[in-house]
Amino acid sequence: MAHAARSSRYNSPTDETRLTPQERVTAQITSLLERGVRPWIKPWNDIAPSEALVLPLRSCGTPYRGMNIVALWASALECSFKARHWFTFKQALAMNACVRKGERGSYVVYYTELTDTSGDTTKPYSVPRASKANGEEGGETRRILRGYTVFNAEQIDGLPEEFYPKHDADPAPAGPCTRGDDHARLAALFARIPVTLRHGGNRAFYSKAADFIQMPLREAFRDGSQYWATLAHETAHASRHETRLNRDFGQTRFGDAGYALEELVAELASAFIGATIGLPADHLEDHAAYIDGWLKALSDNPSAFLTAASKAQAAADWVLREMGVA
Repeated sequence: MAHAARSSRYNSPTDETRLTPQERVTAQITSLLERGVRPWIKPWNDIAPSEALVLPLRSCGTPYRGMNIVALWASALECSFKARHWFTFKQALAMNACVRKGERGSYVVYYTELTDTSGDTTKPYSVPRASKANGEEGGETRRILRGYTVFNAEQIDGLPEEFYPKHDADPAPAGPCTRGDDHARLAALFARIPVTLRHGGNRAFYSKAADFIQMPLREAFRDGSQYWATLAHETAHASRHETRLNRDFGQTRFGDAGYALEELVAELASAFIGATIGLPADHLEDHAAYIDGWLKALSDNPSAFLTAASKAQAAADWVLREMGVA
């Protein structure tokens, strides 16, 4: 199937190849945050503004995880991609398909473990981790971040039709979790989370000291979607308790780097949870102040977003496991 080439950042020269993998992914997210855009919030669907994001998929159908989810959501947002699947150049060729000329890919990352077996600490780690089963001597091992390029299905010609987005003439006007059966389904899922849930007042928060989640009554929210998205956000916070993931960034006051990172973890985790069970990402009040905090944290520590995404994935995994979804 032929798809028209689109004008985008992928067709513009860039010096990003000179950046480290960590710098590349951080620069991508920082660029969006500086414009006030959070790529884990879906802002472009006018028909169903509360529609949830979906997890981006590898060519084999396995969902991406952590930082790569956010990076590919960012790419899809910037280029208006709606297809979920992403392919390397070779994967496309293996399916008798071809990336269109002029298309530029999106960057995803992975960790590999490298071992220095030479004993020379002045050289970079370049030897794959030693295998004792093969009789090799081990050395000092560390994790190295590496990256590679993938292309969205909409940048590729010749794929089977199921990889391309379907364009419905009359899309349903309702977003997720707006019907009674959705509420019952979500209530059953969140009821499995082993954290006390209280209702009342006009604030949503998690108390680590007393280990409970406080939520306004569902009727106080603009719609049911916002209630469940906010509960997902607070449940992500609850994963930080010392009896669970024991996540602690040190500082806890609004404006602190630690506070900003914890809020970023909860935002990302709730987005990952929502993409799995069908929820919109939580829309934080005063999000501009949060974005300012995240930008400062990224400026002070270039690895902060990678850390937050990793912690968010762990939080989402815990929530989904307790729900019986994972």
